Amino acid sequence: MATSDTSPADGRGPVRRYLIVANQTLGGEHLARAIRERLARGPCRFHVVVPATPPAGRFTWTEEGAHRQAEERLGTAVDRLRILGAAADGEVGDANPVAAVGDVLRSEEPFDEIILSTLPPGRSRWLKADLPRRLRAITSVEVTHVAAAAEEPIPIQG
Repeated sequence: MATSDTSPADGRGPVRRYLIVANQTLGGEHLARAIRERLARGPCRFHVVVPATPPAGRFTWTEEGAHRQAEERLGTAVDRLRILGAAADGEVGDANPVAAVGDVLRSEEPFDEIILSTLPPGRSRWLKADLPRRLRAITSVEVTHVAAAAEEPIPIQG
């Protein structure tokens, strides 16, 4: 498990780095709860990657449209993280979430944990594609899966 060498000025120890992988669920309470839990553990930073996946249930879409939608979600998510008191930044990634995570892992400082946020089982294309296992196969970083509750409203965009 990698830990950043950067220590905060208050001397509370090293800053832990978290990679959040999410798209439609970025505004979910399940993810906010996971973020608050990590904030309570001590100094940390969050980096959000939003794969520019095509919208579900659409027969026509453009890569540009998927990228624009992912950028909007990313901006909102980073703002929400900052409201929670988190240091945060992020990027739009490849439409394939495994490739998006791989790109981040190759270009960023090491992470202590990857937090994968999905729609609930049955609704999640990422779970149907076994994304948690696939991410664990490409990295030694701990992968934590958090899913929206079946009754949690997920905004429809696009």
